[in-house]
Amino acid sequence: MNAKRLTVTLAALGATAAVAYAQLGGYTQANLSSTPEGRTFLQVLNDLNRLYLYPVDQEKVLRGAINGAIGSLNDEFTYYSEPADNAIDAANLQGEFFGIGVQLVAANADGTGGKIDNVYRGGAASLAGVQIGDQFLKIGDTDVTTAKLNEIVRLVRGEKGTTVTVTFARDGKPYTVKMERQPVTIVSVESTVLPGNIGYIALNTFYNEKVTEQFRAAVADMKKKNVKGLILDLRDNGGGLLNAGVDVADQFMQSGPIVSLRDRSKATEVFGTARRQASDYTGKLVVLVNKNSASASEVVSGALQDTGRATIVGEQTFGKGVAQIPVTLPDGGKAAIVNSEWLTPKGRQIHKKGITPDVVVKDTRYTTPVNFTGSGVKPGEKITLTIEGKPVTVTADKDGKFTYTGEIKRPTRSAQQGEATVDLQNDAILKKAVDLLK
Repeated sequence: MNAKRLTVTLAALGATAAVAYAQLGGYTQANLSSTPEGRTFLQVLNDLNRLYLYPVDQEKVLRGAINGAIGSLNDEFTYYSEPADNAIDAANLQGEFFGIGVQLVAANADGTGGKIDNVYRGGAASLAGVQIGDQFLKIGDTDVTTAKLNEIVRLVRGEKGTTVTVTFARDGKPYTVKMERQPVTIVSVESTVLPGNIGYIALNTFYNEKVTEQFRAAVADMKKKNVKGLILDLRDNGGGLLNAGVDVADQFMQSGPIVSLRDRSKATEVFGTARRQASDYTGKLVVLVNKNSASASEVVSGALQDTGRATIVGEQTFGKGVAQIPVTLPDGGKAAIVNSEWLTPKGRQIHKKGITPDVVVKDTRYTTPVNFTGSGVKPGEKITLTIEGKPVTVTADKDGKFTYTGEIKRPTRSAQQGEATVDLQNDAILKKAVDLLK
């Protein structure tokens, strides 16, 4: 197991495994038949193969059994990733892969399909003229209009120097480009200097092994520019590696515990302790959070709040305060298993509670899109409404029902990785942080 990926100590993993074997004796082919439930499970699998009318997809059945077993825990943070998804996940974690240099979001309301959310300058897509908002239609000969986002990512990425042909739609009109896959480095840290010489660093994820070096470089740059105060933006950061969270918090703390782990026996152990370093930033600090700030983001904001090192501004955070052990499986997949919960320096529990900001401000960057539904018209009939001075036309389905959801406002992102783009006028949380540092 890669040491950089550990979110808890190996000792904790060993202790958990020992407890499991003491209670259950472990699951083996032999003792699975020792209980009625185990025998039932084996019989159902065998009877499906023996009796079912249609061909049985063995791989699908067994993966369904794995997901069913994990799903019985009713724990959204303990999950199984299939091999294809795990391969993408591993590349994201390493922070490097070969692709076309774009950022994707789902194109459809149900989370399927893909469209371009950002095009990075100098990448294959940028050189081919791909633009923000272009929607994926086909990759090679494969229709991806309703594919899962990870499937689109898997098809776009590939070996160094190979090519990929993509058909996009722009304003409803298709076009096709052939691009050579190039090295892509995920830059998870964006920075800029705001008016009044106030530094700003946005950390988009902790799930990147390059986060620590990228963040340290950004902090060093702010110190070099002698900013009068610093804003750390953790909004929409869903977390990632606990080690990375500890490293980020340590850039602002000189001593004391950062986070502690508590296992199911209630044994508690300090996981990260701050060290005084020449690279530390010791000036005024404000941390921004919102309802999507989770996991390692809450570890950082909780530690800086408990120690009085920073003022936390924004919305109540998500409340994901458990650590997972990633276990690589024989099929190439991965099981992430919740192993312990973490506590702030003052012993506060984060899980299902979150971090309450010192200054509560609503996140105004995104507005709720206009949406409406209706029924009672003829199938196929068109209905036109005027919204914000523009006509919107929808078509009723076979049952005479119609629906419309406006596009969610997209935040402006720089085409240069590592360069932050902000909107002080329409961002109430950021504006409040700037006021606090003036």
